[in-house]
Amino acid sequence: MRTVIPRVRRKHKAAESRAHSLVRWPHLSFLLIGLGLTLHAAEPAAVTFSLDFPGSDPAHYSVAVRSDGHASYKSNAKISDDSTDTEDYQTEFVVSDRNRALIFELAARAHFFSGKVDSGNKKLAFAGAKKLTYSDGTKTTSADYNYSQQPAVQQLTALFEGISATLEFGRRLAFDHRYQKLALEEELSRMESEAKSGELVELQAVQPILQAIFDDTSVMNVTRARAQRIMEMVEKPSSAR
Repeated sequence: MRTVIPRVRRKHKAAESRAHSLVRWPHLSFLLIGLGLTLHAAEPAAVTFSLDFPGSDPAHYSVAVRSDGHASYKSNAKISDDSTDTEDYQTEFVVSDRNRALIFELAARAHFFSGKVDSGNKKLAFAGAKKLTYSDGTKTTSADYNYSQQPAVQQLTALFEGISATLEFGRRLAFDHRYQKLALEEELSRMESEAKSGELVELQAVQPILQAIFDDTSVMNVTRARAQRIMEMVEKPSSAR
């Protein structure tokens, strides 16, 4: 008993010491609680771009990129080039560190779309109803526009349009690979040309379908080789990351 009593007393003393510390420094306890609540409630910020353009393909799409790199894409597009039927398409991917940082930097330059974004020039041809939205769990700001003269908004528009173009290639390639493999060569030829000209963004998002085509020995060798060349254009992460 003599060896147990001191240990119990030491535990009580330690508990009393912690209690006295919180009483003595009440602001510290409130600070810790506040930090805990903040961390628990924190949500990744997100920038979302959407476009509605009846008559185009896709007629509607949206891209949402979060500050943690997670991204999602939704569209309504024709099932195939020779079809008039449309389907809803949705996919998720991880955006590259470079473009993730660029998107939020450009959003900040555009004042998170809280001011006037559209040029207001009614003489310009309609190029689709566009919308940029910023949200971070505490606020949400957005702006609708047809055309903007702000360089940051122009860069964001081009960036998101490039992401959509890439993911639409991935959607069509998946359809062709499953239902009409002979159409893969023409689709990949167009994709390779646009990738070389810098029109496509986030190629790694469609790497799985490109890899599936390359691995499929029932696909023509020239087509598989083209899929491999496009995969080689995927930006490799630097060793510094």
